[in-house]
Amino acid sequence: MRTTVGIIGAGPAGLLLARLLHRAGVDAVVLECRDRAYVEHRQRAGILEQGTVDVLRAVGAGERMDREGLRHDGVELRFDRRRHRVDFPGLTGGRSVLVYAQTEVCKDLIALQLEEGGPLLFEAEALAVEGADGDRPRIRFRHQGREDVLECDYAVGCDGFWGVSRAAFPAGRSRVFERTYPYAWLGILADVAPSHDELVYARHERGFALLSMRSPSVSRLYLQVPADTDADDWPDDEIWSELERRFETGDDWRLERGPITQKSVTPMRSFVHEPMRHGRLLLAGDAAHIVPPTGAKGLNLAVGDVVTLARALVHERDTGSPDLLDSYSATCLRRVWQAERFSYDMTTMLHPAPDATAFDARLQLARLERIASSRAAETDLAEAYTGFPLG
Repeated sequence: MRTTVGIIGAGPAGLLLARLLHRAGVDAVVLECRDRAYVEHRQRAGILEQGTVDVLRAVGAGERMDREGLRHDGVELRFDRRRHRVDFPGLTGGRSVLVYAQTEVCKDLIALQLEEGGPLLFEAEALAVEGADGDRPRIRFRHQGREDVLECDYAVGCDGFWGVSRAAFPAGRSRVFERTYPYAWLGILADVAPSHDELVYARHERGFALLSMRSPSVSRLYLQVPADTDADDWPDDEIWSELERRFETGDDWRLERGPITQKSVTPMRSFVHEPMRHGRLLLAGDAAHIVPPTGAKGLNLAVGDVVTLARALVHERDTGSPDLLDSYSATCLRRVWQAERFSYDMTTMLHPAPDATAFDARLQLARLERIASSRAAETDLAEAYTGFPLG
């Protein structure tokens, strides 16, 4: 097989890149190791920044998102049984976020790719990227029981943290920056209407809690738990009781319970691989960087990467200049590190560490008090949460 851009991975990064390239008239083939049902049902992020929403609309993937997505104009911070709302539009000049699950984004982009775009091969396992430092990289993959090769002008790794793309970088070329956190999130989906109309981030001495949603009738909630937690060790009633304790306020607000339909544990990690390009191999999304989910940045960072990359590939085709491709890594990493900073700040402000002291607890409360009492601090949070400029 031969194409201009070979894309490994049919998550949001790979699918959106394929869509952007298709609309610009650039050939691409997408290889995805899982089947379509798996890709369309794996639970991941659910918060879309303003810039991500704008991009999806621009590529024709906004119709169902606009109909079913839930616009949020703020978040609520809870600490010391108090409630403080952060008003996004009032602090950012009108920006907001949209609750629309990654699974739904993937469904929309898959449908468009299969109807209008280039080849999208499911159950096509990428085995290796070869020749990235030459003129024609090759992606070796297995599909329908046999090995094949996809030759391309550029190979793009959108295959996540555990994919093969990053392994194709020479050891001396890679620098890795990472932090593993000593806690995780126990996440649940529940068939009950959300108990609040916006996300609630709660800092409690027993641990962090997050109230989110997937739809007007489905709640998504999280509890901070030890890193080695098994979700099956938490009975449903115990989960609801712990959520109630951590969300407790000084007024008459209450958490509504409902049937829990799914439980999972999400580890917490910060990770950046530099650079994001080696020869004609480029990384995007989780293949290059991971953020803890507290700041809702993972999916949105992937969108920023592929918008930047698509622009660079089209620029080279139209002008013959490699300038934007040469600066791809540096351009993306500026945004990545701001997102890493914000996600780290949110995580460490809201999650008590297992070895936290009384001093540490007071610092967390002081940081939250600062946001609640300073428009400048509140604006910094709102600007970061609603999204850093793309590209």
